[in-house]
Amino acid sequence: MKRDALLRFVAPFAVAVIVLAAWQLIVTVNGIPPYLVPSPLLVAKTLYVDRVLLLNSLGVTLGIALTALAFATLAGVAASLLFVQSRWLEMSLFPYAILLQVTPIVSIAPLIIIWVRNTWAALVLCAVVVAIFPIISNTTLGLRSVDPGLLDLFRLARANRWQTLWRLRVPSALPYFFGGLRIASGLALIGAVVAEFVAGTGGQGAGLAYQILLAGIQLNIPRLFAALMLIALAGVALFAATVGLSRLALSRWHESALDVDS
Repeated sequence: MKRDALLRFVAPFAVAVIVLAAWQLIVTVNGIPPYLVPSPLLVAKTLYVDRVLLLNSLGVTLGIALTALAFATLAGVAASLLFVQSRWLEMSLFPYAILLQVTPIVSIAPLIIIWVRNTWAALVLCAVVVAIFPIISNTTLGLRSVDPGLLDLFRLARANRWQTLWRLRVPSALPYFFGGLRIASGLALIGAVVAEFVAGTGGQGAGLAYQILLAGIQLNIPRLFAALMLIALAGVALFAATVGLSRLALSRWHESALDVDS
């Protein structure tokens, strides 16, 4: 089991080393100028030199994404709990959740930014719109996916709706909820970056999207790549955090997180 756990980290790391080495070799051998494609070493140097600027911007973007993820989680779970109480309510409102999902955020972000006077709140709202659907969809599916035998047992025990919800439906929905949370964490970051692109906010409170735009205008491609790398690493960190939360909550009782080889 320790070998599998080690391989899980070593294999992706080895692939990353091979890709970065090939990238460095291609750029060096072909003499590609940094304003087209910078080398990994130059990107790393830029990341170090501009670390204060980029890390401050990363903090702004992550703050928006995490706030949006929290609001999306609360609103999505609340909506799912309402849906499971009434099929009519679910059939009436769930199509609008789908409508939010299929509508490109780029098309509605300008309206949100115009309507909401506080820019930070507008950016959070844009990210919430992007991130909320996986929470609603997965949690609702989990609340509906209850073992019929257990449901009959609760009915025989004369459990009321509240007891059935919290002692049967909610535990059954947790794996689905955490699956939706993993997806929503990445979407919240994407929504935050896209909203920053649309808003074009600059100054001291600018996020990574503004740094990417500014670097592109200035042809500072190494900084652009460094900002992109930070966004990618932030997305991986958010996904890893949600996986950790899932394992912490499910590892003792649910088969999806149990160590079958132990």
